[in-house]
Amino acid sequence: MKLTMKGKGASLMQGAAVVAVAGLFGSEVAMAGADTTFNSALTSFTGFLEGSGGKIITVLSLAGGIVGLASGRFSLGQIAIPVGVGVGAGTGVPIVTAAVTATI
Repeated sequence: MKLTMKGKGASLMQGAAVVAVAGLFGSEVAMAGADTTFNSALTSFTGFLEGSGGKIITVLSLAGGIVGLASGRFSLGQIAIPVGVGVGAGTGVPIVTAAVTATI
């Protein structure tokens, strides 16, 4: 069988075929539930970001901002970005974890 559609139509047909196959065979795999396969990795990574890892990332980001300031190109982003990284590492992980584990 030869595909006679060209351009965007061919891409659309291929995408629809992939979605149909995934819907037939992958519906059970995509269900979220009480699966605990990656809990140990999630706990380790969350602990890393909320603890020393988050502090290291924040300090490295601040050091990059200071190097940028020392090079003579002042920008408010060089101070705001490290602050945002610190806030994100400290409080972002619990917010995301709570949103993911919330029951809808």
